[in-house]
Amino acid sequence: MNAVVAPSPAATPTAVTALATRYARVRARSVALAAPLSAEDAMVQSMPDASPAKWHLAHTSWFFERFVLATQPDYAPFNADWHYLFNSYYQSIGPAHARPQRGLLSRPSLEEVLQFRRHVDQRVLALLQADALDEQAKRQLLLGLHHEQQHQELLLTDIKHALWSNPLQPAYDADLPHNAGIASPLAWIHSPEQIIEIGAPAWPAHPAFAYDNESPVHRVLVPAHALANRPVSNAEYRSFIEAGGYREPGYWMSEGWTLCQQEQWQHPLYWDDALAREFTLAGWRALDPDAPVCHLSYFEADAYARWAGARLPTEFEWEAATAGYTADGNFADSGRLHPAAVQQNGAAGRHLQLFGDVWEWTSSAYGAYPGFRTFEGNLGEYNGKFMCGQWILRGGSCATPADHIRPSYRNFFAPSARWQFAGIRLAKDAA
Repeated sequence: MNAVVAPSPAATPTAVTALATRYARVRARSVALAAPLSAEDAMVQSMPDASPAKWHLAHTSWFFERFVLATQPDYAPFNADWHYLFNSYYQSIGPAHARPQRGLLSRPSLEEVLQFRRHVDQRVLALLQADALDEQAKRQLLLGLHHEQQHQELLLTDIKHALWSNPLQPAYDADLPHNAGIASPLAWIHSPEQIIEIGAPAWPAHPAFAYDNESPVHRVLVPAHALANRPVSNAEYRSFIEAGGYREPGYWMSEGWTLCQQEQWQHPLYWDDALAREFTLAGWRALDPDAPVCHLSYFEADAYARWAGARLPTEFEWEAATAGYTADGNFADSGRLHPAAVQQNGAAGRHLQLFGDVWEWTSSAYGAYPGFRTFEGNLGEYNGKFMCGQWILRGGSCATPADHIRPSYRNFFAPSARWQFAGIRLAKDAA
């Protein structure tokens, strides 16, 4: 698989050099993530919520073709028939192939999809080098890069599920580094009642990128509460299982309990029945007792919190906790692609692993902030129309690119979703 090569700074106008460099880096990263996969791997769709790696590679290229290259009057599509195949949910610009049937797309081939990527990349980089994109096209290009980084994480979580679903359960990369740490003792960090500002300034009116669902900035009353200093560990979650957590309906939301029974959940996704091993992108590994537990649904996270005599934090409590912290942690850039424990090392009273390792479920339903406005035009379909039946997660994971996350970032999934790197940070009301 060929990587994208950025034009040299000497040949690129100063105003667009950074954008061109970022474009080349993000696009090359997607191809690198798909490199360990065979053409057969790249076609597999193991469940309706997941997509084949080949589709991710094609859809992200379609995005740039449709929202950047198509702004040029003389642009002809690489293959007009592919608009239907690789559109996702942008109904305002045309119909799309049904999501649960993406695994049926044996054609175009993986190599043809990679040719499509090279075609798009060559033309986008040429337009950047010539400074031929207007400001709206540049904004759509930047949005497309963040969109592609979302799909990089999905590529990893989707192929993990596909390989686990294979009876052979092969590894994505058996040589991924393994860093076993020691979890700090669980402690509570108390916060007084306060009124805080939540969210991010609306982009593109404000230069710093943020999705439309993160804005506008607004004030929220956050009651007095306490937040755990770190995520829940595998060992702690195993205690919940051994105490009968999956057999006691009193801990569960009604819908969650019904789903637990129907699907015969007995432990987190990817754990073995002996609670001793878990399937990772490196294949089966011994369960690290100190690492943050992951691959939990909202229902499991909520049930654990009830069993532990606590609750899940609101997204506002979570965002308030990030004040004074930088968004660093165990992200995809580390190459581990799995959560790991972090010891406090004398930093008593500080939150650990707010960013990276695992997305943290909150008790907040995904909805609009006061004064919310979608992106203009067709891209208004990006986030707003999913504000129903979803729950907010915060902080990023070990599969999230490091420069894709920020304190205001609002991820969202259905409460039944388990295949993402989602875990738990406990909260409780003030005594």
